Amino acid sequence: MPINSVPPLQSTDLSDRLLQGEATNTRRAIAWSSFLFALLQSICGAVVAINGLRLTIGIGALALTTGAGADLARFHAAWIRRPMIAIALVGSLLNLAIFLHVRYLRNRPASQWRQKPLSPGKLRMERVQLLLSLATLVLIGIEEYLHFGFHHTL
Repeated sequence: MPINSVPPLQSTDLSDRLLQGEATNTRRAIAWSSFLFALLQSICGAVVAINGLRLTIGIGALALTTGAGADLARFHAAWIRRPMIAIALVGSLLNLAIFLHVRYLRNRPASQWRQKPLSPGKLRMERVQLLLSLATLVLIGIEEYLHFGFHHTL
């Protein structure tokens, strides 16, 4: 008898294989149904959270229109506003400096041999970071301009 020969299938082998196939199908059905119910549960939780957020926004808008917004003027105090502006300015400038340094390192002749093209996702994230840093600087400039115009102080 050759070594590679396979013995003929017996009826018990076939029934065992069928039972294993049914067990696999059953496990697969249970896994997919549990995934489906977990997905439905998370959607339900998201809807409940969004409804709570909508309620909070509605109550906040009502409170602001009834005069509770007058207390918000205290948050415009210089001891809060100036550090927040400074942190935003430093963070934005630091982000731009890092962005420019990464560009410089990529464009150096010594690093050209090991360069791989940037993936579209990484390129998109760099552009978003650049845009957000520039938008932060623009918003800081607008805020300081308007603040100086209304209050005559920086």
